[in-house]
Amino acid sequence: MTTPTAPAIDQLKELPLPVPPFGYFPQTWGWVVLLLAVLVLAAIWGALRWRRWQRDRYRHEALAHLDLLGQALDDRERRLSALRELPELLKRVALSMPDAPPVARLGGQEWQAFLAQRSTAPLPEDFAARLFAMAYAPDAQVLAMPDAEVRALFTTSRQWIEAHHVAV
Repeated sequence: MTTPTAPAIDQLKELPLPVPPFGYFPQTWGWVVLLLAVLVLAAIWGALRWRRWQRDRYRHEALAHLDLLGQALDDRERRLSALRELPELLKRVALSMPDAPPVARLGGQEWQAFLAQRSTAPLPEDFAARLFAMAYAPDAQVLAMPDAEVRALFTTSRQWIEAHHVAV
């Protein structure tokens, strides 16, 4: 009688993976069309958002610069330069608008009218005059401005930068 021999490991065969009971591909072409339509709409929406963000990039940069100017108000050495830069910042924002309005030469009532026309909220009647004084008055007069008035000018400027109307 012969003794049974133990099977060798090289005789083992790997078992095939089982087939899943469902398919990963949609059963009808309608689902594929719907998926493609959703992907196309998502791509269009993303492109429009990116284009809008690019168009409003000047606002974001101006608001970041306005924040730096606001922080400089608390420092005595930098306060005067921060106060002098606010009117310049508003003029640069107006010059950077996508519809490129001719604002470089505007001053006084014309500048006030432009700011009020593009603003979504009412501006103070003397907003442009106070900005003019902030830009061109003697240093002592600018530094003597009450802190509440300065903060109000910065708040109004922030609101105008954030929400001014751009003709497209």
